[in-house]
Amino acid sequence: MNQLLRFIFYRVIVRLVVLVVLGLNVRHRQKLPENGPAILVANHNSHLDTMVLMTLLPPRLLSIAQPVAAVDYFLRNPLLAWFALKVVGILPIKRERENRDDDPLLPCYEALAKKQILIFFPEGSRGEPEKLSDFKGGIARLSEKFPEVPVIPILLHGLGKALPKGELLPVPFFCDVFVGDALFGTAGRTTFMRQLNQRMKQLAGEGTFAAWE
Repeated sequence: MNQLLRFIFYRVIVRLVVLVVLGLNVRHRQKLPENGPAILVANHNSHLDTMVLMTLLPPRLLSIAQPVAAVDYFLRNPLLAWFALKVVGILPIKRERENRDDDPLLPCYEALAKKQILIFFPEGSRGEPEKLSDFKGGIARLSEKFPEVPVIPILLHGLGKALPKGELLPVPFFCDVFVGDALFGTAGRTTFMRQLNQRMKQLAGEGTFAAWE
């Protein structure tokens, strides 16, 4: 039942919004993964970010794709928790450690070991539209632990204006998606983060967008 609900949500409802309300231009779609495990890394300005990324994947991968999301936000009440877990299909993680030895990324390790595809937003939360905040180091730790898993950078532009933070209904706005070449965590965390930041800036430059802050 959960898989059916997720399929209807993404392939009918979300896809209709993406195709009808938004003008979506996807570049380098062929660089998206054809199977798992994999990690899609993107900037984060809108709840539409997750929806668009999920619709880019072929239907056969919906059952193994999970957006990584914060427990304190998406599980804060029973109704939202049911929708987030059963329909959206999030992988909930805790942003704060309860004990010193806790690793918030443990659910991500388990998911990748099961060959899942994760959608990961290294900024941690939604920022201002079309502004790129510093990426946090969790993605580097995740990639270092699974160096064979491709980390695919994706730049999203326009979704923060189509559905800004605090708004409930999307407005028509032309949006761009740029998919970059995969990175691997084989050279250490510092090198990985430098490469990831460079790749995101290159994708922004490809779209001739204004310099991101």
